[in-house]
Amino acid sequence: MLDARNALLAVKDLQAWYGESHILHGASFDVHEGEVVTLLGRNGAGKTTTLKSIMGMVGRRQGSVRFEGQELIGRSSDQIARAGIALCPEERGIFASLNVEENLLLPPVIRPGGLGSSQGTKLSGGEQQMLAIGRILRTGARLLLLDEPTEGLAPVIIQQIGKTIGR
Repeated sequence: MLDARNALLAVKDLQAWYGESHILHGASFDVHEGEVVTLLGRNGAGKTTTLKSIMGMVGRRQGSVRFEGQELIGRSSDQIARAGIALCPEERGIFASLNVEENLLLPPVIRPGGLGSSQGTKLSGGEQQMLAIGRILRTGARLLLLDEPTEGLAPVIIQQIGKTIGR
């Protein structure tokens, strides 16, 4: 059994609200270095809200989110990103007016170790997802949160994304 004290990410009793609506009720889990962790649940179960709550992208949250031993509750989403966590949203965030290279160069390298001409939205769904993941990998983030990374993609592309995540 892995020790929660050595977790890369430790989420304890995480709660979140959208306005007055209490959406997330006490999520708790750990993610250790090198692990791939999956949140499963039906539509509306709170998977996306959990990721947004980790990133500080909800109006109100409480509980504990510790990354590399540092508490993130109370920090802004840009501070959390600079700490080394990146979120790839379900909608991918590809900028239509930018080409692939420009989309890749858009986020700054925020930590050492990041990766360094058709329009981004003219790509297939799988190509757009790979671009979105590649753009985030460039930041050097130590923890990558992927929201619905295989939604609407062909099985062969899903297998390729699975292999990439595994690496």
